[in-house]
Amino acid sequence: MVGLALASVSMPALASSHREAPGITGMPKVDNTDVYVFRSYEPGRDGTTTLIANFQPAQTPGDGPNYFTMDPDALYEIHVDNTGDAVDDMTFQFRFTNTIVGGVGKTVPVGGVDQPIPLRHVGPIARPGDANQGELETYTVGMVMGGRGPGSTLLRNADGSGTTFNKPIDNIGNKTTADYPGYANQFIYNVSIPGCASQGRVFVGQREEAFAVNTGPIFDLVDLVPIEGDSAPGAGDGRGFPGGITQSDKNQQLIGQKNVTSLALEIPTACLTGTGNGVIGVWSSASLPLGKITGARAGRNPAARFDGEYKQVSRLGSPLVNEVVIGLPQKDAFNASKPAQDAVFATYVTNPAMPAILNTLFLAPVNAGLHAKFTDLAPSNFPRRDLVAAYLTGFPGLNQLKTVTPSEMLRLNTSVPVTSRDRQSSFGVAGDDMAGYPNGRRPGDDVVDITLRVAMGRLCHPVPLKGKMTDLGLCKPADAPTGMVAYTDGAPSSARTLLNSFPYLNPPLRGAPRPQNKP
Repeated sequence: MVGLALASVSMPALASSHREAPGITGMPKVDNTDVYVFRSYEPGRDGTTTLIANFQPAQTPGDGPNYFTMDPDALYEIHVDNTGDAVDDMTFQFRFTNTIVGGVGKTVPVGGVDQPIPLRHVGPIARPGDANQGELETYTVGMVMGGRGPGSTLLRNADGSGTTFNKPIDNIGNKTTADYPGYANQFIYNVSIPGCASQGRVFVGQREEAFAVNTGPIFDLVDLVPIEGDSAPGAGDGRGFPGGITQSDKNQQLIGQKNVTSLALEIPTACLTGTGNGVIGVWSSASLPLGKITGARAGRNPAARFDGEYKQVSRLGSPLVNEVVIGLPQKDAFNASKPAQDAVFATYVTNPAMPAILNTLFLAPVNAGLHAKFTDLAPSNFPRRDLVAAYLTGFPGLNQLKTVTPSEMLRLNTSVPVTSRDRQSSFGVAGDDMAGYPNGRRPGDDVVDITLRVAMGRLCHPVPLKGKMTDLGLCKPADAPTGMVAYTDGAPSSARTLLNSFPYLNPPLRGAPRPQNKP
């Protein structure tokens, strides 16, 4: 059975995708950075599931004057597979419109002339459609059953006002929006969902990055010792690996420094699971009209919108697949592919490069620090059946779909009970918290540390499952000599630092005044 699965296998995840492929670096508005899917843990909302897709990486607070509107030509999608054939059974399609009010925006009198100003607003902004805004951004959300097609039905505002929703202006600063969290909360809409007896919610807007990662040193040939330097994360006792990195917010590359744009949905869980077994697979994508990609609009009205056939340019399910797993020659191809086509990337998971890179860089330092004689730090069980189970097929009894089709997506068992925010383990399933990554992904899950350890063979050793140390039978401890080592990038993650309510990610960092006064 495993041998048959490996014949059509895909690739694992190792963090989150930001500027992950050559082609997407020139298209930040459609760069898909993170996907989250989890049973909603806001008190009283555990009958719903939250899906979040983030776009436009590394938004610097105060980076005006245009800030970070979405591309009105693009098609942004969140896909749900509830049967296991690696094809979406339900798709939510986001389309955006940017409107310059009155065709001129805000104006000021200059020598008897009403002159359009070069800014998006003049005066404070306190509510949706505020009169002080000269440019408004709105969106619709279409729902397609059975994949992309013309038959989408729009989600409707539950107050009866229609199918168009407002997106808040980004957090320009306190003088523009004195109470940004209160302002942004006005853009959380209750929605009626076609074919669903209960209402859901939607929010689209700027949020603070929640992805904990220490990317600068990592991409500088891992210019840190990626092993916990304390006896436990945050212990501050220096009793871990000699010279190993310790947990500190000083190691954050994104949290507390950058913003992102979130497309967030809260959907009644019963409306997502269909006729499957309660497990759903989720990924998101962004597509552009072929005319925009090829430059066919040259010489036409630059304000005219494209139409016609779309081409997918960004895709993301499990975190950081394309960034550190897919080989450089095929990164753009992965962004244009669909989960059902993942067999062409098979060797990137069965023979992953990242463990070999870590072995090359750290074999000698680890042997010196531990007074050991390892001949190789990386696992030797090829093909990597442990990675197949973790990232491509799910675990039997935990998050396998009804039909098992190896493919790259986040898999969530919606029947697993919610773990409240204050009880969540940032290590997810590896921390004996069955409601966390890789069973879906929550904003507070430390996916970098989890996947570093999985890549280096943690699943070859017994793991805590439901309070009991369990041998998964995927490989042997001897296959992974450093599988129990506490690999880490030193950037901590915790749900306790995030919101306990939809849309869960914190309000965005403001442009002024700086620095931020973080709680």
